[in-house]
Amino acid sequence: MSESPATAMRAVSHSTPEERSAQGKEARSRSPRSGHAVYRPSPDRPDPLAILEAQSTARVPELVPIRYSRMSESPFRFYRGAAAIMASDLAGSPDSGITAQLCGDAHLLNFRLLASPERRLMFDINDFDETLPGPWEWDVKRLATSLVIAARANGFDDAERARIVSTAVRGYREAMRGFAGMGNLEVWYASIDSDRLQDLAAQQLRKRGQKKLAGTMEKARSHDSLQVYDKLTELVDGTPRIAPDPPLLVPIADLLPDQERSALVRQLRSLLERYGLTLSTDRRALLADYRLADVARKVVGVGSVGTRCWIFLLLGRDGRDPLFLQAKEADTSVLAEHVGASRYRNQGERVVSGQRLMQAASDIFLGWQRVDGIDGKQRDFYVRQLRDWKGIAMPETMSPRQLATFGDVCGMTLARAHARSGDRVAIAAYLGSGEAFDRALVAFAEAYADQNERDHQALVDAVRAGRLPAEELPTD
Repeated sequence: MSESPATAMRAVSHSTPEERSAQGKEARSRSPRSGHAVYRPSPDRPDPLAILEAQSTARVPELVPIRYSRMSESPFRFYRGAAAIMASDLAGSPDSGITAQLCGDAHLLNFRLLASPERRLMFDINDFDETLPGPWEWDVKRLATSLVIAARANGFDDAERARIVSTAVRGYREAMRGFAGMGNLEVWYASIDSDRLQDLAAQQLRKRGQKKLAGTMEKARSHDSLQVYDKLTELVDGTPRIAPDPPLLVPIADLLPDQERSALVRQLRSLLERYGLTLSTDRRALLADYRLADVARKVVGVGSVGTRCWIFLLLGRDGRDPLFLQAKEADTSVLAEHVGASRYRNQGERVVSGQRLMQAASDIFLGWQRVDGIDGKQRDFYVRQLRDWKGIAMPETMSPRQLATFGDVCGMTLARAHARSGDRVAIAAYLGSGEAFDRALVAFAEAYADQNERDHQALVDAVRAGRLPAEELPTD
């Protein structure tokens, strides 16, 4: 499967809705919906640890042990860093032949609260490091499996886990059927904002769950550049500087000797200035009103640990007018080996284009650039605000009902993202009005969660045996 050079999404044929629906139903004969229930590891399945080690070769060596340590902590933490392993396992699995722009890592913690440019609180997908066009089923399967893994960690039984997954997949299916009946602009303008979330909570959650959601939304609104400024900076001789917290946060002043540091500062300043050219003219003018005050290397996430990530402290009107930007290294998507290379030569542009296509509203400072490192290697980056009203779910605190409701919203959100780039009419027709696909995904998610547990244990064993380095291995 390869991406068309003419478009980052499906080939546009302008068939009638009836013809597109017929194509979706016909796909059931090639790939029955019940067939998605099956997961069996291939006899020649690659060593999952070898996949992780191959990724680590391109990462900052001293940070790689942190990655293995974080992934060792639990099956869910392992899963968050194992998108490449799952992509390998999904390659060759049944699919309808209908593609959409994929998130590529659609586990439940990559759905969260975000701010729109109009300062509305939205619920949307957040992480697009692996985005590429591919089989829409892959995103749904990654979401469903993450729900099983989180539910197992909470001690939920088989029936509770089945309800959680089927609720999420039904949310995807019913939302896609709704989008299939909408006009193009109606789909494009669709979103889930705070009002819609509260309405869904009122329908599905008890008072305690509704109160928890309200608190989460209020907390998310406080997560802005000023809050990050107060948390991550200190005054040094009266000048704001990013406070060190090694090895997770290291100011550039502490990172390298003077000569190398000066070269790196010049390159990062150039990255920041040239990245601005990828913004619209109004946002470029806004960026120009800020001055660079400090830079630090930051460790982020689980799957991204070891990739190069820089945070920039910029100041505007005065010392209490901060803007934090994050420049994150963008490498080839883990999906590319299986679905074809991106049409974008710059991997940062690939990430940004996928994000703009899938999100209802994207960060006003979202852009990309390529820079030459001090080691002589070219690297691609994408840039966005470090924190802008972001609120992340805490599945470990959720009841079965709350996790099912959260999965339902994630499913609806994923359907909206896929409907913008894929053939929503054909996907909806393939899914149908019954529960065949829902039941199949319940079985698949349980089977793949078993595989994830085996892979996680293999990592723990490898660390304990000294095959892979980790900073802090959890005890039994």
